[in-house]
Amino acid sequence: METITILKRDNQKATFNGEKIAVAIKKGFDSLESDKYTGDDANHVYNAVLEQIQEISKTEEYISIEHIQDLIEKELLRQNYIEVYESFSSYRNRRNESRKIFIAKQHKFLKAIEKLNQKEAIDADEKRENANVDGNSPMGMMLQFGSTVSKEFAKAYQMSEDYYEAHDSGQIHIHDMDFLPMGTTTCNQINLEQLFEHGFSTGHGHLRKPQDIMSYAALAAIAIQSNQNDQHGGQSIPAFDYYMAPGVLLTFKKQFKQRVYDFLEISNLLDTVDINAIIKHIDKVESLTLDLQEFSKFSDDAHTLKIIEKAYDKAVRVTDRITFQAMEAFIHNLNTMHSRAGAQVPFSSINFGTDVSPEGRMVVENYLKALDKGLGKGETPIFPISIFKVKEGVNYFPEDVNYDLFKLAIKVSAKRLFPNFSFIDSSYNKQYYKEGRYETEITYMGCRTRVMSDIFAPGEEVVTGRGNLSFTSINLVRLGIKHGILTNETPDFEGFYEELEHLMELVKFQLIERYKVQCSKSVSNFKFLLGQGVWMDSKSLKPKDNLHKVLKHGSLAFGFIGLAECLKALTGKHHGESAESQKIGLEIVGFMRDLADRYTEEEQLNFSLIATPAEGLSGRFVAIDRSIFGSIPEVTDRHYYTNSFHVPVYYDISIKDKIALEAPYHELTNGGHITYVELDGDTTQNLEAFEEVVRLMHDYEIGYGAINHPVDRDPSCGYTGIINETCPSCGRHEDEGDYGFERIRRITGYLVGTLDRFNDAKRSEEHDRVKHDL
Repeated sequence: METITILKRDNQKATFNGEKIAVAIKKGFDSLESDKYTGDDANHVYNAVLEQIQEISKTEEYISIEHIQDLIEKELLRQNYIEVYESFSSYRNRRNESRKIFIAKQHKFLKAIEKLNQKEAIDADEKRENANVDGNSPMGMMLQFGSTVSKEFAKAYQMSEDYYEAHDSGQIHIHDMDFLPMGTTTCNQINLEQLFEHGFSTGHGHLRKPQDIMSYAALAAIAIQSNQNDQHGGQSIPAFDYYMAPGVLLTFKKQFKQRVYDFLEISNLLDTVDINAIIKHIDKVESLTLDLQEFSKFSDDAHTLKIIEKAYDKAVRVTDRITFQAMEAFIHNLNTMHSRAGAQVPFSSINFGTDVSPEGRMVVENYLKALDKGLGKGETPIFPISIFKVKEGVNYFPEDVNYDLFKLAIKVSAKRLFPNFSFIDSSYNKQYYKEGRYETEITYMGCRTRVMSDIFAPGEEVVTGRGNLSFTSINLVRLGIKHGILTNETPDFEGFYEELEHLMELVKFQLIERYKVQCSKSVSNFKFLLGQGVWMDSKSLKPKDNLHKVLKHGSLAFGFIGLAECLKALTGKHHGESAESQKIGLEIVGFMRDLADRYTEEEQLNFSLIATPAEGLSGRFVAIDRSIFGSIPEVTDRHYYTNSFHVPVYYDISIKDKIALEAPYHELTNGGHITYVELDGDTTQNLEAFEEVVRLMHDYEIGYGAINHPVDRDPSCGYTGIINETCPSCGRHEDEGDYGFERIRRITGYLVGTLDRFNDAKRSEEHDRVKHDL
C-alpha cells in the first residue's frame, strides 16, 4: 500500500495509521455494550473504509481526519449498523464540543493543577474523612470517574503522542496510566524490622515500637494499608516470619514472667527466691528454647525448679495460642481494611518459610493454621497472597528443620489455593543468596513481580525497600500476525525483530518519561513510603530533593502477552505443539531480555522483563486485533490471548511437560514470572500428588509457581471443598436457599469469588474465562 498522508486537526501532517481507524470503529461498536456485534462486524466496516481511503489517496495529496470520520459514518449506514452510527456520530459531536471547551479552559486548568501539586498533603484532611466506605459506594464510583479523567490528563499533558497512540491502537499497554500524574510507583517490599525498630507514623500520629505478637501483627497490617495509599500496586512483606519472630519472643517473656510469679505466689514460695532476679534473667532470654537448669542458681529447691518448669510450659502454650490469634487477626484485617478512599482492600503479599528459630517457626505454623481455618464463616481469604519460600537445607528435605512447615504449606494450599511457592535454589535466584542474610532471599510481590538485580549495588543486591516503578506491555500477537505465515509465504523474522526492537525502544523512552514524572515529586507526596523510610535510602531525602537518588533502585519493566498466539501466527504452531516453536519462543523472549539488559547499561536504570499479569489486557488486545485482522483461527478467534509465555490452557499437555516448557522463560523474565498448574478434583485427598508437582517445579528451576484447583463453599453450612450441584455436607441443592454456592478461582494471581448461580453452559464459560488468565 502506498503511503497515505493524513491532515490532523491542528493542520499537522502525519503518515496514515490504519490501526487507529480500526480502533475508532471498534469503539463505536463497543459503546453499545451489545452481544449481537463482534469484532468481525467492526472489521468489515474497517476494510470498506480502508478501500475508500486508498482510492482517495490516488488523486488527493492528503485526507483529513474529519473526512475519514465522514467515511466511517457513511459506511456504518451503508452496512445498516444504524445504532452504531448514531452512537459514533453522537460521540463525535460531543468530542468536537468538548475540544472547544477544553482548549478555552486548558490554561486555567493547568494553573489549578500546578497549584494543587504544590499544596502540602497535610492540608487535605478532608480527603481522609470517608476512608472506610464500601467499594460499591459513591466514593468507589468517584474514584472511577477520577481514573478516567486522570488518564486523559496524562495523555494531554504528560505523555508523548507516540506513546498514547501506541497504547490506544493496541500495540502496547501502559499499565496504571491513571496514576501517572500522581507519580506513584507500582510496588514495594516493606522492611518491617526497620519500621518496628523505632515505631512509625501513618500521618495521624506516631505508633510506638510493638511489644508483643498481637501488636506486631496489627502494625504489620497498618503498614501495608498505609503504604497502599502511596502506591498504585501491591505491598509485600519479604520475610514475614523473621519480622514477626521478635514479637513472639516478647509475648513469651511476658507470659513466662507472669506465670512464674503467679505459680510461686500460689505455692507460697515468693519469699524463698529472688523474684526480681528471675524476672531480669527472663528479660535476657533470646529464644523460646532455653536451658531451665539455668534457674537453679536462683534456688536449689527441686520443688521451686519444678514450678518454674511448669510456668515455662504454660507460657509456651499460651504464646502459641496468642500467636494464632494474632495471625488470624492479621488475615482478617487484610480482608476487611479498606484503602484508597474505601475502594479496595490492600493488595498484599507475604513471603515466609525459612526462619528456623522457634519463634519464626511458631509464626509460620500458626499463620498456616489460621489460613486453613479461613475467615469468620470459613471463607477462603483473598489476601494476603501467601508465598512459601522453598530452600534446600531449610525446608525441602525430610531432615530439614522446617520440613514439617513445608508439608503443612502443601496441605493448606491444597485446600485454600495459598500459599504459592517460590524457589530460592533456582540458579538465577540462588546467585544473589547469601547465607544468613534473609534480605537476599528471593521474594515475589503479588501475582509475580520480582525485583532483585540492582545496577547501583552490584554484588550487594537486597529485596527490602525496593519494588517495580512501572511497566508497559507489548502486544506480541500483532507482530506475529504481520510478519508470520498468515501474511507471508514464510515467516519474516527479520521484519519481526526489527519491529519488536522499535517497540522496545518506544517503551523504553515511555518508561523513562514516566520515571521523570515520578522523580519530580517530593517526600511530601509520599509521607509513608518515603517519609517513613519504607523505600530504600529514603530517610536521607530532604524536602526538595529529586527522587532519582532513591527511586533509581527500583525497576522499569517491559511486559509481553500472547507468546503462544504470536508463535501460532508466525509458524502455525505454538510452543506446546512444536519443539521448533519453543526454540523460537525462547529466542523472542531472550531478544527482549537482552535489549532490557542493554538498556540498563546504556541508561543506568534497572530495566527488566516481566511476564505480564494479563488482567483485562488479555481481552483488550485481542478485541482490537480482531477488528483489524478479523477472526483468525487459534489466534484471534477467542476472547483472550494466553497470558505471557504460558502454554495455552486449551491445549492438552501433561503437568511435567508444561512445567518443562515454561521453566526456561523464568530465567529470562527477571522482572517477574509464574507457572500455574491446573488440577481437577479435591486436591486435599491427594497431597502426595500435590507435593510431587511442587517438587517438579523445584527440579525444573521454576522461580515461582502455584497450583490451581476448584475451591467451593456452601455459605449455608460453611462446607469448603468440591461442590457440584449438591453440598456434600448438608445436602442442599444450589437452587435452594437464599444463596448459591461460592466458587473461588484464581485470576492473574489474585483470588475471585462469586455467589451467582450458573447454568452448565455459563459455568463452563466462566471456567474458561478464569483459566485463560492463568
